[in-house]
Amino acid sequence: MARYTGPRLRVCRALGTALPGLTNRPMKEGHSLPPGQHGARRRGKSSDYKVRLVEKQKLRYHYGILETQFRRYVTKASRMRGAAGVNLVTLLESRLDSVVWRLGIAATIPAARQLVVHGHVLIDGKRVDRPSAQVTAGQVVSICEKSRTKPFMQLALEQGLQRVRPAFLEFDPAKAAGKMVVAPGKDDIAVQVNTQAVIEYYSQML
Repeated sequence: MARYTGPRLRVCRALGTALPGLTNRPMKEGHSLPPGQHGARRRGKSSDYKVRLVEKQKLRYHYGILETQFRRYVTKASRMRGAAGVNLVTLLESRLDSVVWRLGIAATIPAARQLVVHGHVLIDGKRVDRPSAQVTAGQVVSICEKSRTKPFMQLALEQGLQRVRPAFLEFDPAKAAGKMVVAPGKDDIAVQVNTQAVIEYYSQML
C-alpha cells in the first residue's frame, strides 16, 4: 500500500506542529512557520474550512494513513456509541503499528509498521502482519523470540527504555511484551489535535 515517503519535517512545518508518530527529529526554532522563502508572509487568518483541514491532516500524517482509509475510520467512529471524536482516537490508537510505537519498540509509526509487515510482532502469541489490526484491552503485543536476538531489535528495545508510555499500556522490557490495559481515550493521543474539527470536516461527506 502506498505511503507518504517525502520530507517529514516539511509536513510538520506546513501543519505548524510536531508529529511524533511521523518523525522523531525535533523541529528547530522558527520551524513553526510554513516552509518556503515566503512562509512567514503566507500565515494569515485561517478560514473554518482550513482549520478543520489542518486538524484532519495532522491525524492522517501522524498515523500514516491514506485518505480513503482515514475516511473509513471517521465513518466507523461516527456510527459507534459515544462521541465520534473520542471513538476516532480509540480506533487510531488501537492500531497495531501505533501500539508498537507507543510501547517504545519503534522510534516512529512508519518504523513500527515495518516491524509488523516483516512479521516480527505477535498478538497473544500469534504472528500478525497487518499494521491496521486492532488491539483490544487485555491483549498482549510482543516481539517474537527469534527477532529479539537480532542486533537491530536489541538496539530498538534499549533505546525504548527511556520512552514515556501512556497509561493504557503496560510494558515488560525483559519479555519485549506489552499489554493494553484499557482502551485508549481522548487524552491518550500523542499529538495535539482538535478531533471534533476532524469530525466536522467530514460531516457533509458521510
